[in-house]
Amino acid sequence: MRLRTRIALLTVAAVCATTAVASPVQAATDTHLEGELPSGAAYLMDVPADWNGTVLLYSHGYRPAGAPGNPAQNAPSPDALTRLLAAGYALIGSSYATQGWAVTDAVPDQLATLDLFTERFGAARRTLAWGTSYGGLVTTMLAERHADRFDGSLSMCGLVQGGAANWNSTLDPVFALKTLLAPAADIPLTDFPDQAAAQRAASALATRTAAAQETAQGRARIALAAALHNIPGHNDPTQTKPGPTDWQAQQANQYTALTGLIQLPAFSWRQEAESRAGGNMSWNTGVDYTAMLGRSPLYKEVSELYREAGLSLRTDLAALNRAPRISADATAVRWMRHTSVFSGRLTDPQLNIHTTGDALIPVQAESAYRRAAIAAGSGPLLSQAYVDAPGHCTFTSGEMIGALHTLEHRLDTGRWDASPEALNSRARQEDPATAARYLHYRPTPYPRPHDLAHPADVRTPSGDARP
Repeated sequence: MRLRTRIALLTVAAVCATTAVASPVQAATDTHLEGELPSGAAYLMDVPADWNGTVLLYSHGYRPAGAPGNPAQNAPSPDALTRLLAAGYALIGSSYATQGWAVTDAVPDQLATLDLFTERFGAARRTLAWGTSYGGLVTTMLAERHADRFDGSLSMCGLVQGGAANWNSTLDPVFALKTLLAPAADIPLTDFPDQAAAQRAASALATRTAAAQETAQGRARIALAAALHNIPGHNDPTQTKPGPTDWQAQQANQYTALTGLIQLPAFSWRQEAESRAGGNMSWNTGVDYTAMLGRSPLYKEVSELYREAGLSLRTDLAALNRAPRISADATAVRWMRHTSVFSGRLTDPQLNIHTTGDALIPVQAESAYRRAAIAAGSGPLLSQAYVDAPGHCTFTSGEMIGALHTLEHRLDTGRWDASPEALNSRARQEDPATAARYLHYRPTPYPRPHDLAHPADVRTPSGDARP
């Protein structure tokens, strides 16, 4: 890693302006430092008196625009912070200056926080980027585009399929619901002028979906929509795990997750992202939904529910493929590719961990990033591991810190030791109460990958190659 030694004048000014007082790093007590960056983002630093020389830059997950409060965060949980601080790690992070799809703020704010840390405490022996959920996207952006600042990175339940793929796969299930449940209704799915319009559309589609859930035919069609996003049949720790052929219970769990997708990501969060991108950044021109369902691990469930409902799956898929398609704004696609799409080019090791039962960022996102990394020649630098658990980011502290130690082992030895057995052992060493949940697993392909390493299969709204 090539550490930057020059600190921007604005960064120095921010150090001088902060109201917090930090004792020297050699002091007998831990240092807690808070302040504000020139961008308006808050930052937070905790440095132990016996600092081991490693600094962890944490990138937090998505915070909806307009949500009350935007605090800085420097660890995925209070328990993880306490454990890592006791082990000698310095933990830092920012709030990002804005909420929502804030990657253009998050990346510079995280780098500015690292600059401030270096100015105050000196150069770290080792600098690691890590983050959860949307913070996994920020972490991977830092790893790909600012590799000189870091020795390695850890993405946990990360949005590593990238922005364009995320918004495309968020569009697919609501497109299916509207087409099959409300074909004549005026329910826009993109190009929202404001939040009120997005919320009206979400409410209208949610009402139709709730009514459909009351019938066998409606439940089959909802399962089809869920399959296009790869929403697993056990996706929340509060759910009873269905049996492998309990299609009705699996569908009920998917319906709950799909309702959440409608309420926030597919409409409200999309509108905020569109406002940043300058238009609609997703499309389904040229998509073959029959082929997409055929690749889904949920195909069997969908086909069985259609059979039980007395519906023709072939007819509904044909209706999806005939339905008028949604085109993107080429300018918005370029903005998304410039800010939020990955190349797969890694300079330093990255470890990704993901739960198998994630409905918000399905585990298949890892297949998308593996595809990009291999195409970019970075395959040996990337390792991926999987936790057998329902829910989004439902890791224990032991599982997260065990993954961190696995990344450190790779940096120390030059080889990956990321087997489930090794990860479970490290997790239990950190927290003996941690269950052995890492497992051998290989996710199926992501429904619609979109990355900078595969321009040939990237299509514009008009169907032409690469914008």
